[in-house]
Amino acid sequence: MNLDRAFAALADPTRRAIIDRLRGGDLSSGELAEPLPISRPAVSQHLRVLEEARLITRSKSAQKRIVSLSTDELTSVAEWLMATHDEWQQKFDNLDRALASESREETPPDKA
Repeated sequence: MNLDRAFAALADPTRRAIIDRLRGGDLSSGELAEPLPISRPAVSQHLRVLEEARLITRSKSAQKRIVSLSTDELTSVAEWLMATHDEWQQKFDNLDRALASESREETPPDKA
């Protein structure tokens, strides 16, 4: 897994749009290019970057180039993100507990 390459590829909104479209299933390069406001050569360059990052695979089917998501690399990226999220969530939970404890210690008791 190469996180740097994957995140660099995903940093571009056009490439994220391509990934989003592929979540619905495999598409040809032409089908991917249709709704995008860029030229087909530009789409081809974006596909090359995604392929080098191992986020997609391309294969030939008759006259078409079929593009598919590479779930292995995307799963690795998602696992890294979740682990990072969990670490930070734990740190925030610890901070919340420390602040709550400190707040209780500073609050004077009510006089009745």
